[in-house]
Amino acid sequence: MSLHNLSNAQGSTHKSKRVGRGQGSGMGKTATRGHKGQKARTGYKRKRGFEGGQQPIQRRLPKVGFRSRVEKPYVINIERIPAIAQLEEITLETILSVHKIKGQTKRVKLIGKGARDLADKIKDERITTSGK
Repeated sequence: MSLHNLSNAQGSTHKSKRVGRGQGSGMGKTATRGHKGQKARTGYKRKRGFEGGQQPIQRRLPKVGFRSRVEKPYVINIERIPAIAQLEEITLETILSVHKIKGQTKRVKLIGKGARDLADKIKDERITTSGK
């Protein structure tokens, strides 16, 4: 199929209705707006979500949801995973070798008894302790 002679399928397009072009067009005088009333006037605009005075759905439903953009660190209790305390140097890679962490984890916090003593072993700025 050639890309140069693409056209709309037959009957898929329609000419737009031209209103307010005189009596002979059948859509003159009131230009399909009916007689008088707010909707017949120029500049009429109904508010978004307006339901004719009934309480709009966005006001009837409760407010829901909030997701903080502040990223919380992945917390590891070294009392539960003592292998981390035995590491000579603590980086994100060495922690991954002894403990499984989610792939998108960017920061780790070590807590528990003795976590403060590991502060000098930490060689990665993405890892903190409760005492550091």
